[in-house]
Amino acid sequence: MQAGRFGAFVARFRRVRVRRWLKWTALTLAVLIVVPILTAGVALRVNDAGDYRDGTRTRGRDAIWLGHAWVDGRKKAADVDALAVRLKGTGLRDLYVHAGPLEHNGTLPAARYARAKWLIDVVHRKVPGLRVQAWLGDKLATESPDGLDLDRAASRSAIVVSARQIIDTGFEGVHVDLEPLHSGDRHYLALLDRLRKLTKDRGVLLSVAAHQIDPLPAFHTAAGALTGHPKWWSQQFFGEVARRVDQIAVMSYDTGLPLQSLYGGYVAEQTTLALEVTPATTDLLMGLPFYHETRPGHIGSAETVAAAVRGVRLALGREDPDRAHFGVALYVDFAATETDWTSYRKGWNRVVTAG
Repeated sequence: MQAGRFGAFVARFRRVRVRRWLKWTALTLAVLIVVPILTAGVALRVNDAGDYRDGTRTRGRDAIWLGHAWVDGRKKAADVDALAVRLKGTGLRDLYVHAGPLEHNGTLPAARYARAKWLIDVVHRKVPGLRVQAWLGDKLATESPDGLDLDRAASRSAIVVSARQIIDTGFEGVHVDLEPLHSGDRHYLALLDRLRKLTKDRGVLLSVAAHQIDPLPAFHTAAGALTGHPKWWSQQFFGEVARRVDQIAVMSYDTGLPLQSLYGGYVAEQTTLALEVTPATTDLLMGLPFYHETRPGHIGSAETVAAAVRGVRLALGREDPDRAHFGVALYVDFAATETDWTSYRKGWNRVVTAG
């Protein structure tokens, strides 16, 4: 009988210990997860606070990504007229016109940009001073076997040939957008070196769409190990890319943040990190989300143009208010609303005009 009571006591004791262990384990995990999240949230809210410095508006170096309809025959002269009216009074200087995508071997069929020469000619005639760059991109085989493999020397050489074709057509720049591109990719840097030589020899621009910068040291490494998708670049790698190009446009959207204040703070942090490592002679452009959808990684009600512009201006004022080679890049023309254009004009441009 006593042995039975003792056994029951031991069993109860063990159950109590297990429950206590589970309780403390859950509490510890909650602290480890919740506290960093709360700390990050507070930091982002602080980043989003403050007043603008004078002079933190457009420098006339902004850009916009334009869809494929501009070079495949769907857009007409009337559309260029409407675009000219839309751009009047803004700081937009460069059009990144989608002329791809590249084939997975790096080649580019000429049929994909059949109306490019027409577009370039009519833009120059109707909007003097505006530059038309070819937006070339493709899915990389970094996270799946289906895609362009930059490890292959033949693929990199084919991309250079494609860029030469684009320049021969009359484009005033090559805008490279390859995703998902992992931080530290030496083959990408080697490709940029070859493209830079080509564009410099031909007197045109080399620009790139860049991933966001790691908000914490080695965060991209941890994310890559856990999910297979690192997402961010290290700040060092971002700087290496920025030193090889004329323009670098940060894709500062698709953050998954739920509130405008958090998103604005995040854009401010991205702007700060980019300013620290981008040469003064390279145009640094921060991306503005001119599109609206809610899906994993993007909450349209939080990622607004107004919030992004606020973050950009706050960071610019704190870090380098006199920087000349700076602007914003609008993604993307075919998804933009009047609210997006109004927010861009009122928040970023010196002169606000109708239309």
